[in-house]
Order: sequence, then structure tokens, then C-alpha cells
Amino acid sequence: MKTRSGRWHTVYSIIVSVLQAAAIAVLVIIVLPVFGINIPIWGTVSILTAYAVFAYIMYRISHPTVLFKPVTSPEAIIGREAVIEADLSPEGYVRVEGELWKAACTGGVLYKGDIVVVTGIEGLKLTVEKKV
Repeated sequence: MKTRSGRWHTVYSIIVSVLQAAAIAVLVIIVLPVFGINIPIWGTVSILTAYAVFAYIMYRISHPTVLFKPVTSPEAIIGREAVIEADLSPEGYVRVEGELWKAACTGGVLYKGDIVVVTGIEGLKLTVEKKV
């Protein structure tokens, strides 16, 4: 269940990326020539473009992780919604917050794609009921 706003992560990522790109530009344009290393403008643009692509990929990888509420113990999963991945008749699999769990339903057969609520946990098996 996504609960936290990711806006702070986006703003932070943009600010840090701009500052790091500026630091790279200063290094290439000002510092390296002091030591006799001259990089042409197309090289500087290539370096900054490669950094921008890298920063974007790292943002896309890391951003989804800040949206999930941290779970501190297996019991914290009780009360969360889950999606059935394999029919529960009475046992099957459900996905809770991106994790696949073995589950058993308390009443009747439930089908793939149904939304259920976790009502209990015993070992590594969840007990679920259909969401009302």
C-alpha cells in the first residue's frame, strides 16, 4: 500500500542532480585545464549527458521504494489489502505490498484478481477474507 508522498524525493533528486552536474562541469571546465588536461566542449557535453542519463535511471529505480510504508514485523501486515495471484480454494497465493505470500481463505473459494484483507498470520502463511 503506497502511503507516503514521493514529492520530497523528486525535489531532492532534482536539486542533487543539478548540483552534481554543476560540480562535474566545474571539474571538467576549470580544474582539469589547470593540470593540462583539456577536454573539448563535445566531450564535456557527452560527460554531462551520460551523467544525466545515469541520474534519471537511478531516480526511476529508487523512487518507488520511498512510496511504501516500512513494515517492522510480520504482524504489521495484518489488516492490509492483498490481490489474489493464484485461486484460493482454500489455499493459494496473494500479493501484499509487492510480496508474494502463501495464503488460505476462511470461507469459500476466491479467484485470481480478487481483493482480500489479511486477517492473520501463522508462520509464513496468511489468513485472508474477501474485502467487503
